[in-house]
Parts: sequence; structure tokens; C-alpha cells
Amino acid sequence: MALSSASLQATLTRLRQLNRLEVQSGWHRAPESWHGSSPWAEEAANWPRSPLNQRHHITWEGGGKSLWLYQCFTWPESLQGYPLEGLSARLALRWWADQADLYCNRVRVHQGDLFDCWTRLLISDRIKPGETVEIALHLISPGHDQGALVKSQIQFEATETDPPEPAFVADELAVLATYLQTFQPDQTPRLEQALATIAWEHLGDRPSFDQSLAQVRQSLQDFSPWLKQRTIHCLGHAHLDLAWLWPVAETWTVAVKTFESVLALQQEFPELTFSHSSPALLAWLEEHQPEVFKALQQQVQAGRWAIDAGLWVEPDLNLPGGEALARQVLYGQRYCLEKFGAPSAIAWLPDSFGFSWQLPQILHQGEFASSPPRNSAGTIPIPFPTTCLPGRDGMAPP
Repeated sequence: MALSSASLQATLTRLRQLNRLEVQSGWHRAPESWHGSSPWAEEAANWPRSPLNQRHHITWEGGGKSLWLYQCFTWPESLQGYPLEGLSARLALRWWADQADLYCNRVRVHQGDLFDCWTRLLISDRIKPGETVEIALHLISPGHDQGALVKSQIQFEATETDPPEPAFVADELAVLATYLQTFQPDQTPRLEQALATIAWEHLGDRPSFDQSLAQVRQSLQDFSPWLKQRTIHCLGHAHLDLAWLWPVAETWTVAVKTFESVLALQQEFPELTFSHSSPALLAWLEEHQPEVFKALQQQVQAGRWAIDAGLWVEPDLNLPGGEALARQVLYGQRYCLEKFGAPSAIAWLPDSFGFSWQLPQILHQGEFASSPPRNSAGTIPIPFPTTCLPGRDGMAPP
């Protein structure tokens, strides 16, 4: 996020550094000659530090190769002068790995994979300076690509009853700054004036410093109704290539793992909504994993799973002719209607490398009544008039 004022950006960065600690460069990496089942302090602390590439990632060879990483955290009294005692600590990780196993104090506490690739793991609910926490990661690289540990950060957080911690306030102020610079740039100096009142001289006294942040927030509260005129809705989605740098069998495996992961997350987070876009995968799921498909259908009926699948798959949109694209819509909409009760109002195509000039009229004609009559065979006839211009791929107006 680019903020126009260098002083504003510097203040927000400083606030975030008070309770967020980058630990990407602190991982000890198992040598290739090591073949143990789980590393701990007796040996792992002597492993060399893992180098980072230009993107600040820890990478290793692809093709299902194993990597062990280890790090031991000792809680400090403060971070950049901000006292930490009593805060919780979460380890935020992101990886690119076919399998991820996370261990905290020698107990496996989390598992992930290529698409369940991010976590904020609670590793201490109330830290005490001087205490230690051991973390080990076991990662398996994807079969089609090299593996990577993309991010690792410790986030120290206040309880729900305490004032929000500095990084949280910084994130709030960054949102406000972006809105002001976009819609009311003449009000940006007011934000900078509010930030100038932060009591940096009381940084070592957390209650006093937090109180000054609370006063900054209070002084800007009148912007709240204006900000809330706009609502941002976040929708979960997992892009799944049916044909990519992996065999077809892996497509099915990844799809099942992804859907099972989403269903499990929705049990833990009922507010989570999700979208999927390929009826071809759903049809396979219906045949081979009927219980998972049934659970998915229930989430669709509950309004927590959107079938944004106006096409059978997410196809290439440059090479296929109009007839092929029309049938993508025909088969996709027919499946949505028969299995979920309504056609899709959305053609979800985020990963195309171009769009056919015929696509708008094809998608427009792909809309039809949500409850069409069935024919004598009990199937749903779906009309799809062909009105593509002649002379491009042999399709003429009706």
C-alpha cells in the first residue's frame, strides 16, 4: 500500500514493528545427510541457518522432496521498546508445499498442504519473558514445482478485553489513509496531526502508550460512518487447474483435499463463505466422493458455498471457437441447475490469458430461466441460441 506521506508511512511501519517480528531468516535447516524423524534442540540448534532467495523465501528442490526446519524462540522483555509480557504469541506462516507438518514443543499441532497453505498458530497464550518455545516444520515439496517457505512472522497480540495492539491500530489507520487519499485528500493532514500526538516518550509504559493510541482512534471516530458507507465482502476461493504441471490423478486428489479443508474450516468459522467454479470437478466429486459432495450441497443450500460456475471448466478463451465456448456454458449451467437448483449468474474466469471477442454475447446468452420446464424424458432442455457473427468460425446467426 503506497501512502503519499513519507512521515505517515514511517509512523505506521514503526507501530507495526512494536508487536510483529519477522523470523524468516532465523530458521535452522537440516542438512541433506540428515534422515531423522523429528529434530529438536540437541541437534537442530547446530544446523546452519537457511539462506533466503531474492524474494526472501526459503526454497528447496521440487518433486516430493523433504525439508526440516527448526527455530527456538525465547521471549524478550520488549520489542523495539514496547513491553510484551502478558500478550499472546502467534506464528504466522505461509508455504508452498504439498504437505506441511508443524510441531510446537515436540507436539504436532497443525497440518497443511498446497492449498491449505497459511496459518496463524497460537504458540503461547500469555508470554513470559525468558520462556522458550520450540518450533519444527516438516515440508514436502510439490511434485511439479520447487517448495518454498514464503513467510514467517511472530505476531504478539492483546486479549479481546485489552486495548488493541500497535500493529492493529496501524492497519486501521492505513485503511483510513487510503480512503482519505482517494476520496478526501484534503483531510489527510488531519490524520497526520492525530499521529503526531502518539506518546512515544511513554513507549516503555504499555498502558500509557496504549492509551495514547486509543486517543488517536477516538479523535478520528467521526470518520467511521463515512467509511462504513462502503462494505467490502471477502469470499474464499481456490483456483484449481484441471490440466497443468501435474497428472490428472493429482487434480482429483488436490480437489478433494481442498474441499475437505474448506468444509472443516467452515465448521470452525461459520462466517466463512467459499466459491468454486468448475462443475467438471463437482461431477467427479459426486461420483467418487459422494459424502463430500453431499456436505458441499448442504453448504450451498445454507448460502455458505457459492457455485460461480457458468462454464464447465475455466477454459482457455483464445484458441477455442464459439461452438466450444457455447458448450462450456451449456454443460456448466445445466449441471448447476440440476444439482444446485439454479444456474450460475457469474462466469468466473480469473486466470485466462486473454478473452475472445465473442465471449460477451456467449455469456449473455448463457443466462436463462432458473426454473425451466422439463421435457417428457425428465431432463431440462436448455436453449442456447447461436448468434455469433459469421465468417469467424463457421457459426452463422439463426
